[in-house]
Amino acid sequence: MNTASAQFPYPWQLCKIIHLVSHGQAMHNVEGDKDREALLSDHLFDAQLSPLGLQQVCKLGKDVHASGLLKKIDLVITSPLYWTVQTAMEVFGSESQADGGNSCPQIMAVELCRDRMGQRPCDMRRRVSECQALFPSIDFSMMDGEEDSMWNPDVRESEEEMAARMVLFMEWLWTRPEQQMVIVSHGIILQKILYVLGNDCHPTTTSALQTP
Repeated sequence: MNTASAQFPYPWQLCKIIHLVSHGQAMHNVEGDKDREALLSDHLFDAQLSPLGLQQVCKLGKDVHASGLLKKIDLVITSPLYWTVQTAMEVFGSESQADGGNSCPQIMAVELCRDRMGQRPCDMRRRVSECQALFPSIDFSMMDGEEDSMWNPDVRESEEEMAARMVLFMEWLWTRPEQQMVIVSHGIILQKILYVLGNDCHPTTTSALQTP
């Protein structure tokens, strides 16, 4: 692209840089690949990362630290589900033990960017007080109450409902003062975010997002 003739619909100072990160492999991913019915099992409630998932996020954390990107990030936003918080902590918060967290960005759990909700216990989150006890360095102030009132045991969230939730999430994101942010979430949620972004940007950008 000829940058001299490119059209930029928004002043650069008002733009945000958003890095999208998918979580590492979790235990419900392993069990679900073997048998989809296993995803309805209570023992997969708010699952943790699998051994492979831990290796994946450890490698990504090393790459992020080596690249210097960590020093440019103003805020990390994560889904509140256990395996995404694990991913966010390992990738963007693992230096905290070495230097008191001075070089690590703030990590905030946000309800709106959690996984598709309903029916599957693996997609139900823990109580906020339990999350805070497990991850004391993470900001859980944006959570919608102590209990998980958004998860419905009988009804699975529809595609349309997820898309509408991502519109609300992105509207909230634009109100944040930070310019460079990371979103740690789930594959289907990241797809919806890209769809929302594609419908709210310059036509050249929309075309690029839709290109395989």
